Amino acid sequence: MLHSASGFRGIRVGATEGAAPRHEPLDGAGARQPRIRVSYWCAKGHETALVFAQLPEDQIPGVWDCRRCGCTATRNEARFALEESPVEGFKSHLEYVKERRSSQDAEDVLAGALERLRAGGTLPD
Repeated sequence: MLHSASGFRGIRVGATEGAAPRHEPLDGAGARQPRIRVSYWCAKGHETALVFAQLPEDQIPGVWDCRRCGCTATRNEARFALEESPVEGFKSHLEYVKERRSSQDAEDVLAGALERLRAGGTLPD
């Protein structure tokens, strides 16, 4: 049961113009705050473009993590933060598994799983 003073009352997900919550006027005044687009570049040349509220320059982050490679990206395209780049970068699930298990461990796990499947009649011999 929702409380009668719920803050979500009368708000739809994905609401567009004309469907403003009770605390905002319907004429559109104050509905959208000014925004700016800020680009960050990493040492590999990837660009990450973000949208921030219109803030004073000192409140916008100077560095950001690259969305593609995870390196540190800066707002100045000519000045890359190479010394702060991660050594290994992002790893897939398989890479983490390979760190924890040897090839022989993998063969043993696979053989055990196949044996259980064949015993249950799910997998033919």
